[in-house]
Amino acid sequence: MSIKVIAQRRELKIGKNPGAKRFVMRPDLYSAIAEKKVFTEAATHSGISAGVIKAAWEAAGAVIRTWATEGHSVPVPGLGTMRFGVRAKAVENLDEVKTGLITTRRIVFTPSVDVKDELKNTSIQITCLDEDGTVLKRVTSGDSGDIEDPESGNTDSGNSGSTNQGGNTGGNTQPSNPGSGGSDMN
Repeated sequence: MSIKVIAQRRELKIGKNPGAKRFVMRPDLYSAIAEKKVFTEAATHSGISAGVIKAAWEAAGAVIRTWATEGHSVPVPGLGTMRFGVRAKAVENLDEVKTGLITTRRIVFTPSVDVKDELKNTSIQITCLDEDGTVLKRVTSGDSGDIEDPESGNTDSGNSGSTNQGGNTGGNTQPSNPGSGGSDMN
């Protein structure tokens, strides 16, 4: 099993070197899997009917949505945890605090150690293409397998078992950098 990535030479439109040609990577995504196929496969692996699995999954989804909107970090069994958060502008004075400071509502998913280990141990195959889509070469990963921490953007090599290396305790009231003009409130 491997993750497939395309590195295609393109002319940069923005950034430090507009007009320069660089290889830009993107995932080579497969088609979306139909929900029915997920339930059918789960039924095959568990011996439980697809209808029962679908009903249980829909009930779990409703519970997860309800608890997340109440402010809880909710486990998604076998995958990790999810919760809602916001990105907001930071202000100096109490009188300036208002809902208009919220710039984005977010869904924060923190994968389990098992999911992170699976990703870390999955090879990456890169297909390099020129501007016209002609294959120039193929490369298989030799990287460290570091995983980005969704809380902080830092990487986690998967050895610590931690899912929160950025120092953010997961609270939903503390800006990550007060007074910086912007904050990420999870």
